[in-house]
Amino acid sequence: MTILTDVGRYLLMLKGMFSKPENMKVYWKEFMHQCVELGIGSLWIVLIISFFMGAVSALQTAYQLVSPVIPKTAIAQIVRDTVILEFAPTLVCIVLAGVVGSKIASELGNMRVSEQIDALEIMGINTKTYLVMPKIVAALIVIPMLVVLSMVLGIWGGRLAVIGSGIMSPDEYERGLLGSFVPFNVIFALAKAYTFSFIISSIPAYFGYYVEGGSLEIGRASTRSVVISCIMILFADYILAALLL
Repeated sequence: MTILTDVGRYLLMLKGMFSKPENMKVYWKEFMHQCVELGIGSLWIVLIISFFMGAVSALQTAYQLVSPVIPKTAIAQIVRDTVILEFAPTLVCIVLAGVVGSKIASELGNMRVSEQIDALEIMGINTKTYLVMPKIVAALIVIPMLVVLSMVLGIWGGRLAVIGSGIMSPDEYERGLLGSFVPFNVIFALAKAYTFSFIISSIPAYFGYYVEGGSLEIGRASTRSVVISCIMILFADYILAALLL
């Protein structure tokens, strides 16, 4: 019953964001604030993870492809497809689930415990629209951008790793990147990015919005939201792969 209750309240929260007509211009400032918080605040961790993710992937691929029959350009192809299909959208979003998700849950939880949400509702403000919607919309815009940036940095990190270690020449790596490229892989990665962005923003928002108790319960809600978000990301990853690939 607890799971059904959570699912029902979660769906009602999403419905509540659109149930009351609001002037969206009022929320523009909050939306831009969330874009900065979720995007700029997570930029450095995405840059570091993406670069070393591509570099390690390239070196380990070169270590495993020891057969002289396999051309060196295959290293670049494997790194490219691995980064685009899985590492950039899935791994980065799992990390963002911890960074962004815990921030959203703790922020809304603190507002709930300190009765700020109750005060806004007394003033006649639809708190679901004012507090939850800007976070979800900002995540849907900013996180896919971070995923695209992660793709570029992952491929670039792999290039620097194999060229710097003398495994491949720049021409060989570039030929491998262009060889047998499937544009649909980018579309598939963006589909995953938008799906994961909604999960990362909406689930922590639910746990933070409905938290009850004090600071201890805020910490528990934040931890639970991150765990469930990661599980749902992996589950959605499997579903999308089974449907689209």
